[in-house]
Amino acid sequence: MTEPGSSSAPSIQAPKSSPAGTCDCHIHIYGPSGRYPVAPTSPFPVEERPVAAYRAVMKRLGIERVVVVQPSAYGTDNRCTLDAMAELGDLSRGVAVVDETITDSELRSLTEAGILGIRFFMLRGGVLPWSALEPMAARVAAFGWHVQLQMDGRDLPDRVDSLLRLPGELVIDHTGKFLEPVGTDHPGYRALLRLLENGKTWVKLAAPYETSKEGAPRFMDVGRLARGLVTAAPERMVWASNWPHPSAQDNPPDDAQLLDVLRYWVEDDSLTARILAENPAKLYGF
Repeated sequence: MTEPGSSSAPSIQAPKSSPAGTCDCHIHIYGPSGRYPVAPTSPFPVEERPVAAYRAVMKRLGIERVVVVQPSAYGTDNRCTLDAMAELGDLSRGVAVVDETITDSELRSLTEAGILGIRFFMLRGGVLPWSALEPMAARVAAFGWHVQLQMDGRDLPDRVDSLLRLPGELVIDHTGKFLEPVGTDHPGYRALLRLLENGKTWVKLAAPYETSKEGAPRFMDVGRLARGLVTAAPERMVWASNWPHPSAQDNPPDDAQLLDVLRYWVEDDSLTARILAENPAKLYGF
């Protein structure tokens, strides 16, 4: 096959079908600004992207399940995420942003609504500090929640010991989110592999367009990292579109091509199906 960067590299075609139970493990829903005010810390401008618009993506890609992730735009106001989950029904789960002021009663109500993770976004626009990670992870673990973490993967060596101490499961966003391309010998990537060894860490193979320098259609500088992760822990890899691509609003990627990128990275239909359906069913309790 021709690698990216070659003038003869073919474009990736949309997949013809997806396995039953295919799950998109990371999307955001944005509602009317009059109903859901944007936090002053929002890293991106917000345009309305309702559930109806995402349902069209589901139909096109054959997605049957979805995880709605609280966007940084709304801070700790999870109403838009919860309303989207209610509209989507039993095919959805959610990840919220909550801080130390939340009560156990409120955590219980969020759990009953389908929330099963707390999001730590450690880049521009995040609202929870590193100092909150261990205490909040301990609190939400009592409700069966995991920690979802997005950070610059190059900084993982400084955090790996504290991450290994977390009581529950850990989900790392966006193939480690290395903000500059790294090789498989980079300390940050080695730290990510070390996390996978504990049996409680998962990785979302998602959003390569955010960090890749080689670019579409195959994003192979990210793909080489993804292939190593799949080899290390195929049972704890999941896929996500990151729709509606808030960091790439001016030039959003094609969601079908992002799904087909996973097929190219993995190159094994049965393993791809596991990543798309079986693994997220276990992680998110579908």
